[in-house]
Amino acid sequence: MRPMRDGRWPPEETSGRISEERPDLAASDSAIYRAVGSGSPDCGLPGHRKAARPLRHHGKRRHGKGDQERGGKVRMTHGISERPEETSSRSRTGDWEGNTVAGRRGGACLVTQVDRMSGCLVGGKAARKAHAEVNEVTERALEGEAVHTVTLDRGKELSDAEGLQEALGAPVYSCHPHHPWERGTNENTNGLLRDWFPKGESLDDVSDSEVQEAYDSLSRRPRKRLKWKCPGRSTTASRCTCSEDSP
Repeated sequence: MRPMRDGRWPPEETSGRISEERPDLAASDSAIYRAVGSGSPDCGLPGHRKAARPLRHHGKRRHGKGDQERGGKVRMTHGISERPEETSSRSRTGDWEGNTVAGRRGGACLVTQVDRMSGCLVGGKAARKAHAEVNEVTERALEGEAVHTVTLDRGKELSDAEGLQEALGAPVYSCHPHHPWERGTNENTNGLLRDWFPKGESLDDVSDSEVQEAYDSLSRRPRKRLKWKCPGRSTTASRCTCSEDSP
């Protein structure tokens, strides 16, 4: 259970990775949930409740919907219905989904861009949740990456989609209001980041290296759509890949 505990892998990813590396020891994610529920796995945290704490939802496989985002009005460049089929089908790297992860009101925020095919996460911390700072971090994070499309939420901090499109030289698409599932890869990744940066806590004193460590950890998690291989970064360039087999 070390990967789940130290790498923050959930049971499904842990099970999938075990089945790839050691088919003779394969255990379903349901079996892992049952083991956590009984307090039996070696998590270093004995007992039912403590053993469940490393899980994102504390051992509960079903949970209610959270509050939807309240996006501000933005000037659209392209609607999501205009995206090419290659983007929707996840048939290539270079199609990105982006948003921000808020800290304390009025303070710093995290900027996230997730590749739809590989799940690779790039971005960084912006001093303020404002479009100039967010665009600057996004442009820097995607420099050197393949960028075919970018799909954004409609928050006010993402209102300069036109400026971002010009800077990246790639079309930027906007989701429908209150439709976070239209950029579900990014939405899920942002939720996972809350394991490192809980909601309501200030991000002002969080270092860039701490942010990058969390991003790298998420980019090393096995993905079901990659047959339980891990996305990551090429060892010869700063580019995201979907073929690395990180431990």
